[in-house]
Order: sequence, then C-alpha cells, then structure tokens
Amino acid sequence: MVYLFTIISKLIQLYMLLIFVFVLMSWFPGAYQTKLGQWLAKICVPYLQVFRFIPPIFGLDFSPIVAILVLEMAQYGVAVLSSFFY
Repeated sequence: MVYLFTIISKLIQLYMLLIFVFVLMSWFPGAYQTKLGQWLAKICVPYLQVFRFIPPIFGLDFSPIVAILVLEMAQYGVAVLSSFFY
C-alpha cells in the first residue's frame, strides 16, 4: 500500500514539472505550436483552466502558481496518508 502512495506522489511531482515546463514555454515565441507544446497543452490546460478565475495582475497570470500550490498540498496529503500505513 505504501508503494501506491509513493507512485501517486511521484506522479503529482511529474505533473508539477510538466506544468512548470508548459509555463516556461510562454517565454519562447511559437513554442506552443511545436509537438511538445501541443502535447503539454492537452495535458496541462484542462487542469489550469480550473484556476483561470484568478484575474491577471499587471498582465501576469498567477493561476499556474496557485495550481502548483494545490498540487503541493495534494502531495503533502498523500504523504500524510502514507504515514498511516507504516
């Protein structure tokens, strides 16, 4: 059972990394039109859309930061649940 929580934690960590790469791609013109950009958009945009209610401040979108923080909390929750099974 502990291995299941470890796998879930690693998958959350991987998803956070994918979101981070997706956000960094905004710095490069045309990066979203590449195959990698399109693939990351299919994976990341549905989750990021949940947090689009946060208005941009000075033209900066802070919704990916909130999305990553929510994933961090979920990862912490998985760690707490896994501690019950030790």
